[in-house]
Parts: sequence; C-alpha cells; structure tokens
Amino acid sequence: METRTKIALVTGGSRGLGKNSAIKIAQKGLDVIITYKSNKEEADKVVEEIKALGRKAIAYQLDTKDVKSFDAFVKTVGDHLEENTGSRNIDFLVNNAGTALYMPIPDVTEEQLDDMVDIHFKGVFFLTQKFLPFMNDNGGIINLSSGLARFAMPGSSVYGSMKAAIDQLSKYMAKELGPRKIKVNAVAPGAIETDFGGGRTRDDKNANAMVSNNTALGRAGLPDDIGGVVAFLCTEDARWITAQRIEVSGGMFF
Repeated sequence: METRTKIALVTGGSRGLGKNSAIKIAQKGLDVIITYKSNKEEADKVVEEIKALGRKAIAYQLDTKDVKSFDAFVKTVGDHLEENTGSRNIDFLVNNAGTALYMPIPDVTEEQLDDMVDIHFKGVFFLTQKFLPFMNDNGGIINLSSGLARFAMPGSSVYGSMKAAIDQLSKYMAKELGPRKIKVNAVAPGAIETDFGGGRTRDDKNANAMVSNNTALGRAGLPDDIGGVVAFLCTEDARWITAQRIEVSGGMFF
C-alpha cells in the first residue's frame, strides 16, 4: 500500500525563516504550500527550489493581517489539493509570517499596536481555526515565537508581548487538539541574520556584535539554524513533542 505524501503549509515562505523552513520540510519528504504577501517572484523561486528536490510545491498570495480573506484562501488551497490529491486536507501548518516593530512604548501608536495584534495573534488564531476542519489527525501546528518573549529589549514591547501570547496560545491549542493527536509547539528563534526588521541583525555591525557577545555559541543565528528544527517537528520523530516552547537561540541571554 502506497503511503500518502504529507503536506505542510508555511506562511511567509518566500524569504528568511519561512523560506528555509519550507525547503527543509521538503527535504524531509513532504510536499509544501507557501504563502507570500507581495513578492511573487521570490515565492516562485522557492517553489522551483522545492520542485528541484522532487517534491510538489505551490505559492499563494496571503496577507495574514486580513482575516476576512481567510475563507477564500482556505477554499483556494482546498480546491487545489482536492484536484491534485483527492483530499482537501493538509498535515502541518507553520504559522511563520510576521513583521517587526522597533518602537519605544511612549511612541507606539494605536494603529501600530492593532497591526501587530492582527498579524501576530489574530491572524495566527483565525488562520489555524479556519484550517482545523481540513487538517489530518496526527498532524501538527508550529507557531513561530521569539526569544523576545523570554527576555526584554527596549523597543520590542509590542512584538515581544505578541510572541508571549503565541507561546500561551500554543499550549491551549495543544490541549484542545490533543484528542486528534495534533501536536502544537512554538519555535522561538533568537536574533537571526535575515532581512527581518530591515535586516537589523544582519546589517548593523553593532547590533550583530551585541547579539554575538550575549549568545553562548558566540554569533547571531542564521536561517539554517532554525528551518531544520521546524522541519523536524513535521516528522514522525517528533510525534511525542507537544505543548512545548522550543527556543533555538544559541543560548542568547540564557
């Protein structure tokens, strides 16, 4: 009997950690659906890279801040899967899409805070909710958190608070979805050299040195340090891991 290929959906998969995670998941033998907010060209490159690994892949535009668009998105994904696999279901959902906000508390506007809530909490909550009827039992959900939910750095109050909420939400999801054997975990990167937040960790030598000096392994993180951990959680080897916050920070501010 032929084993059905499992399918993972990765939001924000056109660049950075999402791109790396999508490719590493494909290397584990899964087919992958990625979303992108605006850069279709980069998303298509990721799709081609995954296809070169012998896996199926497709990219769809999605703004995870726009909750009202989720029903149509889930239908589009389901129609594609039903046509190509005979089922509308996915196995793993990686809630990765996000954006940074570096702003001291006195300067944060209500609009900025609302945007961060919509992207980092409301979007994650409701996209997961919309996909639950179309997730296979024994699958998994991986929510991207941050080291900033554990330690505090000036200017990251809103972002860090949203990620702390994601840590707690992941536990509730794990509890409620446990009867379906759906595992839910939060992966919390430390500071990573990507274009996230304008490439601050990657391009600002002072910021990079500060991170390196406060990290046990002596450097800032790279996407390759994170994607493999996300991919591992999409395998049978991780079947007994749920309700965990897994920090992958090289020992930053431990």
